[in-house]
Amino acid sequence: MINRLLLLLAVVITLAAFAFRSDETAVIRINLLGYRPSSSKNAVWASLTDKKTARFQIVNAETNQVVWQREVSPAFGAYGPFRQTCRLNFSAFRQPGRYYLRTDEGTRSPAFRIGEDVYDGAADFCLRYMRQQRSGFNPFLKDSCHTHDGYTMYGPMPDSTHIDASGGWHDASDYLQYVTTSANATYHLLAALRDFPTAFADQHQTNGLAGANGQPDVLDEARWGLDWLLKMHPTDEWLFNQLGDDRDHAGLRIPQEDKLYGKGFERPVYFATGEPQGLFKYKNRATGVASTAGKVSSALALGYQLMRNRPSDYVDRDYVNRLRQRSQSAYQLGIQKPGNSQTAPGRAPYFYEEDNYTDDMELAAVEQLNVAGSASKQAVQWRSTALKFARQEPVTPWIDNDTARHYQWYPFVNIGHAELAKRLPISQRKPVTDFYKRGIETVWQRARQNAFYRGVPFIWCSNNLTTSFATQCYWYRQLTNDQQYAALEQANFDWLFGCNPWGTSFVYGLPAMADTPADPHSAFTHLKNYPIDGGLVDGPVRGSIYKNLIGITLKEPDEYALFQSDLAVYHDDFGDYSTNEPTMDGTASLVYLLAAKQSEKRPKTVELARLTPKAGQPSITDSKATFDKGAKIQGDTSSRQLSLVFTGDEFADGGMTIAKVLRKHKVKASFFLTGRFLRNRANASLVQQLRRDGHYIGPHSDQHLLYCDWTKRDSLLVTREQFLRDLKANYTALGRFGIQRSKATWFLPPYEWYNDSISTWTRQAGLQLVNYTPGTLSHADYTTPEAGNYRDSETILQSIRTYEQRNSSGLNGFILLMHLGTAPSRTDKLYDHLDELLTELRQKPYQLVKINQL
Repeated sequence: MINRLLLLLAVVITLAAFAFRSDETAVIRINLLGYRPSSSKNAVWASLTDKKTARFQIVNAETNQVVWQREVSPAFGAYGPFRQTCRLNFSAFRQPGRYYLRTDEGTRSPAFRIGEDVYDGAADFCLRYMRQQRSGFNPFLKDSCHTHDGYTMYGPMPDSTHIDASGGWHDASDYLQYVTTSANATYHLLAALRDFPTAFADQHQTNGLAGANGQPDVLDEARWGLDWLLKMHPTDEWLFNQLGDDRDHAGLRIPQEDKLYGKGFERPVYFATGEPQGLFKYKNRATGVASTAGKVSSALALGYQLMRNRPSDYVDRDYVNRLRQRSQSAYQLGIQKPGNSQTAPGRAPYFYEEDNYTDDMELAAVEQLNVAGSASKQAVQWRSTALKFARQEPVTPWIDNDTARHYQWYPFVNIGHAELAKRLPISQRKPVTDFYKRGIETVWQRARQNAFYRGVPFIWCSNNLTTSFATQCYWYRQLTNDQQYAALEQANFDWLFGCNPWGTSFVYGLPAMADTPADPHSAFTHLKNYPIDGGLVDGPVRGSIYKNLIGITLKEPDEYALFQSDLAVYHDDFGDYSTNEPTMDGTASLVYLLAAKQSEKRPKTVELARLTPKAGQPSITDSKATFDKGAKIQGDTSSRQLSLVFTGDEFADGGMTIAKVLRKHKVKASFFLTGRFLRNRANASLVQQLRRDGHYIGPHSDQHLLYCDWTKRDSLLVTREQFLRDLKANYTALGRFGIQRSKATWFLPPYEWYNDSISTWTRQAGLQLVNYTPGTLSHADYTTPEAGNYRDSETILQSIRTYEQRNSSGLNGFILLMHLGTAPSRTDKLYDHLDELLTELRQKPYQLVKINQL
């Protein structure tokens, strides 16, 4: 009895930690899951009245001591239920710990963590929901359901022919099963393993029961999906599209053997005909098979790639071969029957109204390329085919339309663009990655208008769209190293975990002891009080959508009533199936995103900080700086300082112009020069002038060597001896101008290209590697009009301005790199715009300092 009372008291205290008091008029919304130290970190202050706030503090949650404070952003004004909103940007604060935010008028946020491990285990946690959704043997229930499925409809065989269709996942809180969502979910799980293998543990067997089997749990779960997809595509010509229909909605129940369809325990299995279907009043608008066939092909092809080298006691060779064969036959069905395969409605007008398919076929073509191998004879044709499909749908249509019918454009992100870009040479990727950028920019133009950076529409399954859009931003950033949308990407991720008008995480049970769904639209919770750990609920919808849906009645008083509006509503109430029902495919896509967040490269500053520099050597213990592969790429993002860096090797035509402009603005810069540049007598007067003006002058290698392969960065093209000999020659050339090695210990590598080995050798030589800050195009000022990567000066300048406007820290700590000269064929010289650029930067105002002062 005492233990129960203590448990009850703990629950009450926990609820009090995030409950909104009715006498409060302002709230702070934050990512309840936490933040990585180096990530963009923003919260939103929102008021139900016209009052404003000016400053905010970070308070240590253990000691209640203020550890950091800043001004809030300019007010964004009204949004949804709020009359005033602003962003609280604390990206520059990186100290791990447990904190809360407090504004000057007294509003306090829930507690949150900053740490490298805040997302660890989250992807595995969401796999709990996937296991719970299993049809056939259900490991959560330790029982079986739907083992008699099913009888065919619309197929080439007589209607009501029995086939084995057991297995797979229930789609949501009903027990329908769709091939289109199952294939997409399977692909996301497989891709998560392929891209982030260290994010997953091995604590479950293939059947989902507890116990290790030598394989990561995410692979076991993906295999459950693969097994069912093979049943849905059993021959070269047969492809089924769905199992069951909305007669399933006749009653709330824990999954069992259902007798709802008039044929014993069997459920109908709909053949993918590519034509309109529906056994009752309502029909879909199917036009083909490719949207389903493409997804099936992609999932099976990726399954083949990840299964083919697994041990024989886990998967046999016949199974692996079937994955490959069926991936190819599914692709051919998509080619033979182009168009959209929609799910079949039953007695209600709702169905998955998919209206696109070229994105699915693009991904399928890329995965066939991956199966065949990039060196195969078919590789060029597969790339060409994939690119042809990509051009037909450059931007996922919901982005341009800002609305959609239910699952009208699905998946909600074009996975094919990311996979195709990976298979193109870096120099040829831009047209494909620009497809992503166009979509992101469209959403950004909507998002920038409000404090939540919300640009994703409030339609049914808006959380699935949010997850997919955050993933698109992530893929774009990884493929291009363009950081300008990092804050937008993080804002969409934060939205899912509490930085939204309702202040709740939309994932059941994640994080623990926080505001997450408690009364979802689920038979598991409603009938048995079973937890549905890791399930991502549908998410908020427009008020107009909510009001027009059939059969919604709230069962309890609305705890979020103050935060509902015509803009969007969300209810943590079993009665609202439109906003609070978890979905299997949305959760699978979140598994990928969480694995990505957990696995993002963690900085090596801790390891480097153990080194104590000798006198005259640069210190690399500054925890506020950012390092990449051992090179400092950015200074303190909370300080309005930046460094101008110029490199010189073959050309010096802009040298005197640059020196003159720097003197005019009384700015000190940093110049990294090769031995070849220094030995060129025509450059001697320029080097002497730069020295007299007090600029930093340091090494850039002697012969401007390429240290490592462009595509295989870990592959060195020089030995340690060659590296050190070349560097020594560079310092000899510097010495002729009176520049001592002890005064020039910051080294910028040639081509701005290096790897971990180069960083280690540099550090062992008593030097510190430095490189430009990614995110702008300033380093492209050397490109020439005849080259495919040419960027004119206006484009480059605009990239700097855009980054400064959109990035939460502006150009704070930035290392902006340009070249001292260019080839004669480039007549549009960026250095001719340096005066204009410096005028803008100093008006901000930024302090421009040498690299050794940043």
